[in-house]
Amino acid sequence: MLKPTQAYRQWLKQLKERIRSAQIKAALKVNAELLTLYWELGREIIEKEKEVPWGQGLIEQLSKDLLSEFPEMKGFSVTNLYYIKRWFLFYNQQDNPILPQVVAELSKNQKLPQPVAKSKTKKIVQQTAALIVPQLVGQIPWGHHREIISKCKDINEALFYIAQTAEHNWSRSVLVHQMETGLYKRKGKALSNFEYTLPAPQSDLARELLKSSYNLDFLGLGEKANEKELEDALISHLIKFLLELGNGFAFIGRQYMVKVEEQEFFIDLLFYHTRLHAYVVVELKIDEFKPEYAGKLNFYLSVIDDKLKTKDDQPSIGLLLCKKAGKLVVEYALKNMNKPMSVSEYHLTEKIPAKMKGKLPTIKEIEAGLKEIAE
Repeated sequence: MLKPTQAYRQWLKQLKERIRSAQIKAALKVNAELLTLYWELGREIIEKEKEVPWGQGLIEQLSKDLLSEFPEMKGFSVTNLYYIKRWFLFYNQQDNPILPQVVAELSKNQKLPQPVAKSKTKKIVQQTAALIVPQLVGQIPWGHHREIISKCKDINEALFYIAQTAEHNWSRSVLVHQMETGLYKRKGKALSNFEYTLPAPQSDLARELLKSSYNLDFLGLGEKANEKELEDALISHLIKFLLELGNGFAFIGRQYMVKVEEQEFFIDLLFYHTRLHAYVVVELKIDEFKPEYAGKLNFYLSVIDDKLKTKDDQPSIGLLLCKKAGKLVVEYALKNMNKPMSVSEYHLTEKIPAKMKGKLPTIKEIEAGLKEIAE
C-alpha cells in the first residue's frame, strides 16, 4: 500500500479542491438549466392560457400529466407551476421588462454576458430578457426565487437580493431574514462624511457596506435598556449581530482599552473589516444623536490609526449606533470632522409588559388550539 508523502498529500489537497470546484460548477449549471426550463414554461403557460380554448384549467391538467410522466420532479406540482407563472410575470410587469441597463450593471458584478443594446421594439426586449434572465437568476436556487417574488415589490429590489445572495452565498433562511428586515432600503444609506474623508473607491465601498439603520430585535431588549445592557446583549448574540452588520466584519474586542498620556479610554466595540481593510470603531448610544458624540468618536479613530493601523491598512472608520439620528444635525456634526465616520439608528422591540405576562397564551396552548381547529 502506498505510504503517503508530503508531495502526495499536497497533490491530494489540490485534487479535492478541483473536485469541489467541479461539483459547484456542475450544480450551478444544472440550476441554470432548470431555471431556463421554468422561464420558458412560465412564458408558454401564459401564452396558452390566452390563445387556446383549453387554456382554462391548464395548470391543474398540466401538473397531473407532468407528474405522471416525471413523478420524481416536485417542481411540477400545481403550487409550483403557479409560482413559475407568477415568476415570469413578475419580471415582465413593465412595458420594458428587465431593463437592459439594470441587468447590464448587475451582469458586470456577476461576470455574466452583457445584454444586447437597448431597443424600443418589443421583440428585441423580449429576446434580451430571454437571454439574460435565466443566466442572471441561475446564480441562486429556485426556492430562493419563490421567496424573492413573494416579498419584493419591484424588479430592482428583486435583482438586489439576487445579487446579494449570489455574492454572499446566503441560505434561504438568511435571505428571508434580510428581506424581512428591509436590507434593500437600509444598505448604503447611512449618514456619513465618507465623501470628504476617504478616496473615491474606498468611500464608495464604505457607503455600500454600512446601513442607515440596524435591526436589533433579536436582542430581546426593551426601549429602556441602558448602554451596558445593550452592549452585553450584543456580545451574547454576537453571531446574529455580525449577520446584521453584514459580511466582512471581524470582531476584535469589547471595551477595548487605549491609553493616552496615562489616561485609559474604552472603546465600546472594535472590529476589523476584511473588504475595507480597515478597523471599525463602533460606539453605542441609547439616546438621540448629539454633536459631541462625533467628537469622541473622532478622538478614538485618531488613537486607533496611530496605535493599531499599519501601512497596509486603510484609515479606520467609525460607526455610531444611536436610538435616533436627525439628518441635519448629523450632517453639521460630521461636516468638519477629519476622520471617516457614519451615524446609524438601531431598533429594538419592546418587551411584553410585566402586567401582561401570564395572560398571553403559551406556545403549547396555541398549538393545541390550532389542532382543535384542524380537527
